[in-house]
Amino acid sequence: MPKLPTFVLVHGAFANSFSFAPLQAELALLGHRSAAVDLPGHGFAATYPAAYQTPQDLDALAAEPGAIKGVSLADNVAHVIEALERAKRNGPAILVSHSRGGATATAVANARPDLIDRLVYVSAWCPVDLDVNDYYAEPEMADVDAGALALALVGNPAELGLLRVNFRTADPAALDAFKHAFAADLTDDEFRTFLNSFQPDENLDVGTSADRAQAATWGRVPRTYVRLAADTSLPPALQDRMIREADALTPDNPFDVRTLDGSHLRWLVRPKPAAELLAGLAAL
Repeated sequence: MPKLPTFVLVHGAFANSFSFAPLQAELALLGHRSAAVDLPGHGFAATYPAAYQTPQDLDALAAEPGAIKGVSLADNVAHVIEALERAKRNGPAILVSHSRGGATATAVANARPDLIDRLVYVSAWCPVDLDVNDYYAEPEMADVDAGALALALVGNPAELGLLRVNFRTADPAALDAFKHAFAADLTDDEFRTFLNSFQPDENLDVGTSADRAQAATWGRVPRTYVRLAADTSLPPALQDRMIREADALTPDNPFDVRTLDGSHLRWLVRPKPAAELLAGLAAL
């Protein structure tokens, strides 16, 4: 009897493995094994300064060092490769990434395609023709509020060596911008609960042109793109563009494209449809 795969789950910016807990519960109830990784500087390795607690001291928070300073995309890649090597001891491995985690997953597949039986991007970055940051200047991103995080940005990223965002802000404008960008279709309580799972710091490195999808390695891996139809932070138009670019790079191995309703975070908060979709991919 063939072994069931292990789903290896890679989170996005400011997130951690904790955000996958509801999805993992649904996968387990469907009989599937999963492992959610914390990228370096995330999860219990994250920095939560005392100044981030209530009452907040934003001046102190702006100067506090963070453990994620200096963490690179290469560090993320090495960490995920180690997790995949362990997962492969038990059978096939399906690498699932969300949001910024797609940049890591792409670079992992460039380096070690032999470890991945299927790549799954869920509204995740799959840089092909451009570097991740360069896509922000493209027409598909024209309606994205690039300043949403800036409303709660703390400190100078160049001086801190990291991005620091005060997700515990009570500023109505910042909270409205966050909800519109990530979770417009969730209740206010669901949105705030997820916001409290975010960590304040993120690293600065999203890779270079060398980390874009490479036909000879990444292009050999079967892949699925799960579009999120109401995503306003990584819009469907950009998701579709990355799918087209990837298919043009490796026309003999195109994306299997699926679509889920909802915003950037809905699939993690109400995960049953996503779990059923992923379970179906395990049989491919």
